[in-house]
Formats: sequence, C-alpha cells, structure tokens
Amino acid sequence: MELKHNFYGVNFAPFPRRGVLSSETAQRSMAAMVEATAANWVILSPSGIQSDPYSEEINWNTNATPTDEELCGAIRFAKQLGLQVALKPTVNCANGVWRARISFFDHDVPCETQWGRWFASYTAFQTHYAALAEAEGCGLFLTGCEMTMTEHREAEWRALIAAVRQQYHGPVSYNCDKYGEDHVNWWDAVDCIASSGYYPLKDWENQLDRIEAVSKKYKKPVLFSEAGCMNITGSSAVPNNWELKGTRNDLEQADWYSAMFSACAKRPWVMGFGVWDWPADSGTASAYAVSGRPAAKIIHSAYQGEVLE
Repeated sequence: MELKHNFYGVNFAPFPRRGVLSSETAQRSMAAMVEATAANWVILSPSGIQSDPYSEEINWNTNATPTDEELCGAIRFAKQLGLQVALKPTVNCANGVWRARISFFDHDVPCETQWGRWFASYTAFQTHYAALAEAEGCGLFLTGCEMTMTEHREAEWRALIAAVRQQYHGPVSYNCDKYGEDHVNWWDAVDCIASSGYYPLKDWENQLDRIEAVSKKYKKPVLFSEAGCMNITGSSAVPNNWELKGTRNDLEQADWYSAMFSACAKRPWVMGFGVWDWPADSGTASAYAVSGRPAAKIIHSAYQGEVLE
C-alpha cells in the first residue's frame, strides 16, 4: 500500500496519561502546532505498560494510557484541523527502563518469562489499537517503536503484522531505532521503512548513504517517524542522548533541523518526518520540544517546501 512522499508530521503529546488528550489545553496546543509547523500529519502514541523489560504482560487500561474515547476524540479533532493521523501504540516499562531492552531467553525455560507469551500480549495490544485506527480512519499504523532486542524474532513480527492487517486495512509500518534500519530483516512485510532519525548534525550524509541501501534493497520509502534534537549545547552531536545536561541553546536545535532537512531534501526516497516533539501543554515542554522555539520556524519552512541552506 503506497504512502505519499509528503509526510510532514509532528509527534504530539507522546505517551499521554489519561485525561491529557481530552483537555482544552491539548486542543489549543495541537491547533498551535499546526499553525507553527505547517504539519499535515500528527503522530499519536498511546502507551502500553509492562512492569519491567522482562515482564510478559502489557497493560493499556491504567491511568498511564488515554481511554479509547479520549484517543478517538483526539483523532477526530486532529482531522478537523486538516491533519492526517498516524497511530503508534508504544510499550514502555513502568520501572523506567527503555523499551529497546525488552528481551527474553531465545529458548523456552520452565519458570522463566517467554517470548511466546510476551508476543501474545503485544499482539493483543497492537490489534486493539489497529481496530481503533480502522474505525477512525487513521492514515498510517505503526506497530510499535524502538523494540530493538525483539526484532530478531522475525517469525513473531511477521505474524504480528499479519494480525494487525486483519484489523486495519491502511498502510502499516514499524518504527525501528536509530542505526537499526539495516538490522531488520522483515521490511518487506510493511509498507514503508520507519525509524528514529536522531543522527548527529555532521553525520546525516553518511547515515543517509547507509539507509539508502536499505531503501533500495526493499524498494520502500523511508519515514523518519521520530526526528529531534534537544535545545541543549552539544545535543546536535549526540541528539539521541536524552540524558545530556548543559546550557540552553535554541539556535543549536534549530541548526540541527536545518541540517537534517537539507540533507534529506537530496534523497527522493525520504518520504517525510515525525518531529519529536510538541507537548500537550507548553508548561510541560521537554528539551526536545520545538514549541515556542526557533526550530519551529525551520520546520515550518521545510514543511512549506522552502529550500534550506
């Protein structure tokens, strides 16, 4: 299933807790996002929670996850703003460990947690939201994000994607982690290659050369469904280091976006971006947020098709 090469997106209010998306504050913020960035897509990421990276059970019915009614309301509001909606249900660990660390023994051992039971829970989580995406007419479904240590389980991932396609009949992809595009062996099962584009400002050309080989191999366009840099001095050299501390530097963040857009503009196989991120409330903006910062103007220009030097 083909996606158009003008995916100008923003990740809005990532992993919102219950009550966030339905607030008037969130609606005002989403409207402001559209005006400030010229986005035509929004990516919404309801979170499923497992207790730690070794747990088999994923729960999406706690206060850490919006209700289905809230999520549907946010989708409908986004459409009223003229946005297409990508849904990206994402697992997070309650103990704070990054989801890329989720892993089990590759062979079943009595009394130990097992891949089979985890994938059963993960499939239930994904297909629940796939059915919701179908009902609400979402334009793209991303079957999770940065699940690096699960990706070698090819048979399970192919079965998961097939199960999602039973519920949702639009384009389907998966958001791998940065530097992981050439380590996924089942891109043929999805409609585009999606990844987290947190690459150093001076290394975009090298990384795009590497990713281009993957795009050509699978004959798929590439979507940087996450892409961002903190407004902290030094972040443009290590944009994936969310623990970096330092002085505020809005200009460095803006320069990083200019470099990304300029490098990608020369690559026709890049179908678009999902900027990370825009908050539901400006008072809770992270260092990655672009709301109210010079980076938003760079994004607006790029999304309007203006050439960036």
